[in-house]
Amino acid sequence: MCSLCGVLGGNEHWADAVARPGVYTRNVERIDRRRERANRVRIANTMLAPFGLSISDWQGASFVLATRTGKSEIIEDLGHLWPAAERLCGRPCDPLDPGMIAAAEVAIDG
Repeated sequence: MCSLCGVLGGNEHWADAVARPGVYTRNVERIDRRRERANRVRIANTMLAPFGLSISDWQGASFVLATRTGKSEIIEDLGHLWPAAERLCGRPCDPLDPGMIAAAEVAIDG
């Protein structure tokens, strides 16, 4: 998505399942949206584990990315995850690495 659409789209990240008037979503109920968000956190944690990182939901509004030693950073949405992960662990984090993709597929199926 281009950055202009992101600015005009409001506070939600484009990938979040948010109920919008006139837009079809299977997650009309708030509990369904929270469940999907929790599932994304679970998958992200599977992919972050090899880097010694974990992510948690913070009030359904943002995320807290943390190292095993307690160093943490608040990120607004999952679009900011990988740059923040690289800053916290001090090395490149490639979510498109074939091993990372395989881990994500297992997490999604699990």
